[in-house]
Amino acid sequence: MLESIQNKVAYITGGSKGIGFGIAEAILKNGGKVAITSRSLSSAEEAAVLLREKTDNDQIMALEADVRKLDSQQIAVDTIIDKWGKIDVVVANAGIGHFGSIDDLSVEQWQDTIDTNLTGVFNTIKCTVEALKSSKGYFMTIGSLAGTNFFAGGAAYNASKFGVTGFTQAVMLDLRKYGIRTTTIMPGSVATYFNNHEPSVKDSWKIQIEDIGEIVINLLRLNSRTLPSKIEVRPSMPPST
Repeated sequence: MLESIQNKVAYITGGSKGIGFGIAEAILKNGGKVAITSRSLSSAEEAAVLLREKTDNDQIMALEADVRKLDSQQIAVDTIIDKWGKIDVVVANAGIGHFGSIDDLSVEQWQDTIDTNLTGVFNTIKCTVEALKSSKGYFMTIGSLAGTNFFAGGAAYNASKFGVTGFTQAVMLDLRKYGIRTTTIMPGSVATYFNNHEPSVKDSWKIQIEDIGEIVINLLRLNSRTLPSKIEVRPSMPPST
């Protein structure tokens, strides 16, 4: 029997654009309630307006929160629970990328990458774990194929995403005794604004944000006795080199 998404409450970090936006849209279209965060409240609010228009669902909350700061996330989580009384789904999506050879990579770039991509995921689950215990909910992280495949110029990003992969799998083992399911989704090339990229028709071969949204919906609908704990996602037909 498929699980229902109707009226489930989802908390998505970094939900104002890219993968987080695509996941928010998919959950709203399936009758869920969604809170999205961004470091910029205006960006979150603009995304919320667009999501309402695209999904015909006004159960969307825009919040300002910085995943690097535990207190900032806790305020966002408390706001969601005050309004909707629960959290069923948590998607730790917020992420950044600083790329460059180790001899050029600055201390500030290293710290920003680790604080956002890895510590931000830790902060996200720490603020929501009690709510997920109550709802027997679902915790998802948006990792990357860079979490298993290293590349030149990727020291900071690889370290953060390798960390997310290991962190999520360990958390899965910690939390399943509470009925909480945990999955990391590890996409390859996605058509988003990540790292200041401007999506265009040239990105049609890439994974699209709605594809990741569909994966999340399929996970939420899957019978709770079964858990795909790590999902690698690649473009089917990348351009030949």
